[in-house]
Amino acid sequence: MDINNIKIAVIGLGYVGLPLMVEFAKKYPTLGFDINSERISQLKDGVDSMKDLSENELGEGVHGSFSVDPADLEDYNVYIITVPTPVDKNNRPDLTALENTCHLVGKVLSKNDIVIYESTVFPGATEEVCIPILEACSGLKLNESFYVGYSPERINPGDKKHRLSSVIKVTAGSNKEAASFVNTLYQSIIKAGTHPASSIKVAEASKVIENTQRDLNIALVNELSIIFHRLGIDTEEVL
Repeated sequence: MDINNIKIAVIGLGYVGLPLMVEFAKKYPTLGFDINSERISQLKDGVDSMKDLSENELGEGVHGSFSVDPADLEDYNVYIITVPTPVDKNNRPDLTALENTCHLVGKVLSKNDIVIYESTVFPGATEEVCIPILEACSGLKLNESFYVGYSPERINPGDKKHRLSSVIKVTAGSNKEAASFVNTLYQSIIKAGTHPASSIKVAEASKVIENTQRDLNIALVNELSIIFHRLGIDTEEVL
């Protein structure tokens, strides 16, 4: 795919998708899509109710558009999926939103299109869960008629210092050509650079490890804080 002839649709406009959509819209024709009509209405008015982007950032950056109508997705050839992947009450992955989005994209997928996932998933999920849905809904075959990429989100909500473009992005693709395209695409907006992974599964695993490391660090410091408090020590001073 020629990067000079792409049209990007970012699907899921939460704290991950919106900043991504704004960055891509500075360089390429870009659509921001979400099933939440109230969210879309606010964004069209230049308001981010989640306050991840200021009015200036949203107003200056978005030269694209927003939509809640699935039919509008048909005009695009790069689909970036940034929907949430929470866990259920038993701490098992809830892929409902991801699967629904795969069905949505599969219905508008055309020859030579590429679908890029940013949602956090277990290693193997893209190939075992997402791709079969895309193939079934589109009637197309992976790496013959369409391609898939993976680039896990690295947004830290509320962090005004480490923004999207200043954090290195891991990239991967369903074959060599797709991997190269995905890496070049993200290099065009990520000033910190990219790190190509050898496979989608490796890229997925890197995100799981990143989240695990973060959660363990937070848990450890919380435990230490309790101990320090009992000893009459100021935790922030120690840190």
